[in-house]
Amino acid sequence: MARMVDRIVEKTGPAVQLDSGAQTKGEKTRERIMDIAYDSIVQKGFAATSIEELVEAAGITKSGFFYHFKDKNDLARQLFERFLNEDENILDTLEARARELSDDPLQSFLIFLNLYAQMMDDMEALHPGCMVATVTYQERMFDRDVCQMNVDYLSRMRERFARWLGEVMASHPPKIEVDARDLSDLMNVIVEGAIIQSKALKDERLMGKQTRLYRNYIKLIFGG
Repeated sequence: MARMVDRIVEKTGPAVQLDSGAQTKGEKTRERIMDIAYDSIVQKGFAATSIEELVEAAGITKSGFFYHFKDKNDLARQLFERFLNEDENILDTLEARARELSDDPLQSFLIFLNLYAQMMDDMEALHPGCMVATVTYQERMFDRDVCQMNVDYLSRMRERFARWLGEVMASHPPKIEVDARDLSDLMNVIVEGAIIQSKALKDERLMGKQTRLYRNYIKLIFGG
């Protein structure tokens, strides 16, 4: 995900400063374990990912694993927390850049969707799937804390875009009756659904295409 942030900043300009800072050897090891776990979990599932394979892939001992994580569920919580923080960091970066380019809420939202679509074009090469979809479909495999983190995240995404679309509606009356939260939910449905379908059909362009269709829908509703 850090590579994705770097690519966004390169494409859009440094609207938001991102500084990961220097990491200690222990922090680098912890991040490596989480990177390996992330790839494994989104590829074949949480239950099928064992501590033994993570230890072997990371080149550490089992005691080294338990130095960083209490157990497998603790790994899942920390991994999901990292994923959500990075995802929201990406959205903050894109939103800041879009609002910097236009003071009009509709135009800035359209710019944001265009930047987001460009990011989606690169997503297949940058990471293999979505932890939100993984936790949702495999919720019985995760503990209550991780499942609640997923619900809270989706609620934050709903409110994030509903607020922005509320600004759009205040300055650009829609041509049909719509609700800002419903339009916000539609974006999340398109993004998560596109990730799943793109992976199933092995179509790396599908996610960007669907995001651009949503952008066109917003333009039709508000006359942008």
